[in-house]
Amino acid sequence: MNVITVSQVNKYIKALLDGSMPLRSIYICGEISNFKYYYASGHMYFTLKDENSQLKAVMFASNAQKIKFQPENGMRVICSGRISAYEKNGEYQLYADDMQPDGLGALNLAFEQLKEKLFNEGVCSEEIKKTLPPYPEKIGVVTSDIGAAVEDIKNITARRYPLAEIVIVPTVVQGDKAASDIVKSIELLDNRKDIDVIIVGRGGGSLEDLWAFNTEEVARAVIACNTPIVSAVGHETDTTICDFVSDLRAPTPSAAAEIVCPDINVLAKDVSVFKTGLRDAADNIINSNMQLVLDLAQSPVLENYEMLLQSYNETIDVLKERLADSVLSLNENKMFRLSALAGRLNALSPLAVLARGYSVAQKEKQIIKSVSQIKKNDKITLVLQNGKAECIIDEVIKNG
Repeated sequence: MNVITVSQVNKYIKALLDGSMPLRSIYICGEISNFKYYYASGHMYFTLKDENSQLKAVMFASNAQKIKFQPENGMRVICSGRISAYEKNGEYQLYADDMQPDGLGALNLAFEQLKEKLFNEGVCSEEIKKTLPPYPEKIGVVTSDIGAAVEDIKNITARRYPLAEIVIVPTVVQGDKAASDIVKSIELLDNRKDIDVIIVGRGGGSLEDLWAFNTEEVARAVIACNTPIVSAVGHETDTTICDFVSDLRAPTPSAAAEIVCPDINVLAKDVSVFKTGLRDAADNIINSNMQLVLDLAQSPVLENYEMLLQSYNETIDVLKERLADSVLSLNENKMFRLSALAGRLNALSPLAVLARGYSVAQKEKQIIKSVSQIKKNDKITLVLQNGKAECIIDEVIKNG
């Protein structure tokens, strides 16, 4: 009897599967179920199934991070990879290298998924979009510093509104590094605090060429930007996620420059119209006031102004006499009241009492009101009308 271990069986089966040419590079179509994504490791585990069977599958982080869309349960996909066995549990599974949606392209699916997510969050709502400044002093531009897009923006700005200063941040706008570079450029301009509006964009290209503007990291940077942003990506028929989250979408970079910059020729005409309007308004006011002065000059009141002044002078004389009489009468009343109050005050004054022959006895400057306050040999002071007398008590006699 030839007895072998479980490990030997699993190893043998794995070797058979790994050695099968058809299974080393295979494409499998199926519906995703039991999908699990482990953020810590970046690995994806899921099951592919059809009407009759199912197959376990794994996609490791190195391949999973290349997928443009987000796999979900119930989604039909086409996976490429190899069939092998996991020796530890003896199960065979698909080791996926790539995954594509079945029917809809990966980029299109990723675009629709992110678009739906952002619209559900409300970050694409017109109510939260910022208003562009009517007369920008500094315009920030996030794009490549070479190519037609940046030249169009510079030329149109110089022609339409030469008063504005353009601040160009050379940016990678295509390829794997484009998204992060776009984010850095937006943050750089926003942090300056002197940029009035930002144009983010590039010239036309394929969906793959424009893909950096469809990434969530660029969308989040546009949403977080405090400076108004105009999205100008590709041609008029191109639509990106950046268009939805920006404050305004321009069909092309050239159109963005025309939207951001007012036409100085139109402004000059407007200023001329305003000047004419102000001059006409001033003339109307002057003419109206002059007519008012002429009308007043011809009025009967001003023609007989001497008689009017004489009447006013007579009225003033009468009022002056009334005022003088009123003041004299008021003073007499006040003097009468003052005299009466002075008489009452004098009657209550201690000096009046002294004038009638009375005196005030004090001990240590305190008025003596009772014999209990003094004793024999105490020194006291008698306050008289015209002086003081220092006395010594010989004897204290109490009444009763």
